[in-house]
Amino acid sequence: MTDQLPARSRIVHDALRAAGITGEIVVLPDAASTAPLAAAALGVEVGAIANSLVFWSDDAPLLVMTSGAHRVDTGALAERTGRGSIRRATAEQVRDATGQAIGGVAPAGHPSPLVTIVDEDLVGYPEIWAAGGTPHTVFPLTFDELVALTGGTVLKVD
Repeated sequence: MTDQLPARSRIVHDALRAAGITGEIVVLPDAASTAPLAAAALGVEVGAIANSLVFWSDDAPLLVMTSGAHRVDTGALAERTGRGSIRRATAEQVRDATGQAIGGVAPAGHPSPLVTIVDEDLVGYPEIWAAGGTPHTVFPLTFDELVALTGGTVLKVD
């Protein structure tokens, strides 16, 4: 079954299995590069989408796994994390840091582990969905699995 996944999604699949996560990567017929598109394709609330956003802070990438129900206030996030300024990473920085393209960034399967912030609002959903390495792939997992998978710090993200 995994041989039918895109190459980037196979890498994510292997990372999921290595972490003990059993959710299957689903290939969507249309790209779901935004939280509203993914939610509509899956028939779930937009807040149950774990948006993978890559930022640049202190000369390094910062992965923020946020609920699809809201945007990231970078000033508030910088204050909560004690970091210098936080800005959106460029498409090139995202690909270099994750091996994946914007719109399909998974929480795992990167060349090296990324410092990760996990939005505490995601805990309110028994099942959340994250990108599977491409804009056409997604997979389900729980909040606890997401935190364990990423080694992320749970914070309020707004």
